[in-house]
Amino acid sequence: MSATNNTTTDSARSRLPIRRRETVPHQLPGDLSPILQRLYASRGLVRPEQLNLQAGALLKPGFKGMAEAVVLLEQALAEQRSILIVGDFDCDGATSSALMVHGLRAMGAQRVNYLVPNRFDYGYGLSPQVVEEAITLGAELLITVDNGISSIAGVAAARAVGMQVIVTDHHLPGEEIPDADAIVNPNQHGCDFPSKNLAGVGVAFYLLLALRAALTEHGWFGKLGITAPNMGEYLDLVALGTVADVVALDENNRVLVHQGLQRMRAGRLRPGIQALIDISGRNQQRLVATDLGFALGPRLNAVGRLDDMSMGVACLLSNNLDEARKLASMMDELNRERKAIEASMQHEALASLTQVRISDGELPSGLVLHQDDWHQGVVGLVASRIKERYFRPVIAFAEAGDDELKGSGRSIPGVHLRDLLETINSRHPGLITKFGGHAMAAGLSLTKAALAPFKAAFEQVVDEWVSPELLAGEILSDGELAVNELSLELAEQLRFAGPWGQAFPEPLFDGEFRIVQQRLVGEKHLKLVLSPDEGRTVIDAIAFNVDLSVWPNAAIRQVQLAYKLDVNEWRGKRQLQLMVEQLAPL
Repeated sequence: MSATNNTTTDSARSRLPIRRRETVPHQLPGDLSPILQRLYASRGLVRPEQLNLQAGALLKPGFKGMAEAVVLLEQALAEQRSILIVGDFDCDGATSSALMVHGLRAMGAQRVNYLVPNRFDYGYGLSPQVVEEAITLGAELLITVDNGISSIAGVAAARAVGMQVIVTDHHLPGEEIPDADAIVNPNQHGCDFPSKNLAGVGVAFYLLLALRAALTEHGWFGKLGITAPNMGEYLDLVALGTVADVVALDENNRVLVHQGLQRMRAGRLRPGIQALIDISGRNQQRLVATDLGFALGPRLNAVGRLDDMSMGVACLLSNNLDEARKLASMMDELNRERKAIEASMQHEALASLTQVRISDGELPSGLVLHQDDWHQGVVGLVASRIKERYFRPVIAFAEAGDDELKGSGRSIPGVHLRDLLETINSRHPGLITKFGGHAMAAGLSLTKAALAPFKAAFEQVVDEWVSPELLAGEILSDGELAVNELSLELAEQLRFAGPWGQAFPEPLFDGEFRIVQQRLVGEKHLKLVLSPDEGRTVIDAIAFNVDLSVWPNAAIRQVQLAYKLDVNEWRGKRQLQLMVEQLAPL
C-alpha cells in the first residue's frame, strides 16, 4: 500500500491533529496536586510505589550471565590482569567507558584502560581490527560496553589469541550471538531482568554493583585496605548516558536519572560533567533531563561524529577541572561544526525530496537518502530531522570508502527498525553487509551497488508494515489549562516533576490564544505575546523554526497552540514562557 503525503510543507506539517490523553483511573496519593495525578496516571504511574525515585527503589541485579562476568572480573582483579574497556563512539558509549574505568580502578584494578574505536577507521563494535589494537595494548580481558552483542568475528578473534571477553550491551541480539566468556544484556534471550530499557551505561552500572557486592562478601576490600566505592557517586555518568541515548524512561531508568540529577544539582559530580554544564551555559542548580539530552549529550556525541571519542572519555575521566574545561571547550567547537554540517546536509536532503519525490504529491512510506559528499558521522541526525518532518522511517547513507556506504536510520512508533532490517536481510541475503540497533534507531552497511535494490526493498517492506493512518502522525496533548493554571508556579512544579523523556514525555497542552504581539527573532524564530482571555492576561511565548512563508503575519490574530510550560531565566529573573510545539492560525 502507498501512503499519500499530507506533509509537503512546513505549514502542512504544523497542522497535525491534536488528540487529548484520556483520563486514567489511579490510586495516587491525595496530597499530590490534581494536575500531577492526571499527568502521571496518563503515563502509566497509577500506584503510590511507582512514584518512589529513591535509590532503594532500583531493581536488584539479576541478569543472565552476570554471575559468570563477576567471577571473571574477580579473577582479573586478584591476578591484576590487564583489562581493556572497548566502548562505542556515542555519549552512551563514552559514559559507559568512563564508568567502567572509574569503577574498576576504585575496586583495586591497577591495569585498566579503554579503547574507543574511531568510527571512520574501525566502524562500530569489537571488530577483528580492534582486537589487533587490543593486542598491542597487552589486553588480557576485554569488556565491551554499549556494543558487542553483534560482534561475532571480533569476539572470536579475541578468544583465538587467548583473551577473555565479557560483552555488556543493551542492543537487540541477532539470530547468532558472540561466543564470549560472559554476556550481560537484559535483551538477550533467556534474561528475565524486568527492565529491558537500560542504556549501555545502565548495564555497566549493574555489573559494577554486582561486582562490588561479591568483592565485599569475599573480603576483598579489607584485604587491600581500601573502602568499597559508593556506587551512587557514578550516577551522574549513568544519568547522562541514559538520557542521551534516548532509551525509554521506565520506572527503573527514572530512578537512575533522578538520582544522577540530584547529585549534579548538589555539586556532587565529576569535573568532566561540571565542565560540560559550564560550557553549555546551563543552570546547575536547576538542571533537568532535557539539559542532559539537548546540551551536554550533543557535545559529547559531536566528538564521536566528527573526531575521536577518546577525547570525550578523557574529559569524563579527568580529575582536574581546568583540564576538563579545556576538553569541554574543544568538544563545544566540534558541536558547532557538527551543527553547520547537519544544517547543510538537512537542506540538501529536503531539496532532493522536494524536487524528486514530493512534486507529485506523494512520498513513499519509507525514505532512503544518500549523497556522495555527506558526512557519515552526521547522517543519523539528518535521518532524525527528516523523520520528524515527514513522519515516516528514514535511513540516510554516506560514503565510507572502499565502495562501502554506511547508513543510520530513525523510525516512528509502530515500525521496529531493526526487525525491519532483519526482514530485508532474510528476503535478500547479502544485500546488507551488516546491521544492528533497536526499535527506533539502527545502523547498517551496504556496498554502493546495493543502494538501489536496498531502497526498493526498504520501501516495499515499510509499505507492507504501515497504514496511512500510522504515517499521518498526531500530537498527544494533556488537555487545556485554565487561565489561572498558566502560571510560573505550575511551570516550576512541572520542571522538577520529571525526569521527563522518551516514553515518559514532558507535559504538552493545547488551547486557543489571541496574538497581542509577534516578531521574528534570529532567522526563523517567532517571539509572541499571547492572551488566553481577550487581553486580560498576557503571556510570552516562542516558536522555533517557523514557516517564513506564513510568519510573521499581522493579519493572523487568533491561533491554536500545542505548547509546553517553560521558565525563562534572564538576568536572575524567572518568568513564564510557552514553548510552542505547534502553531496553527484560526
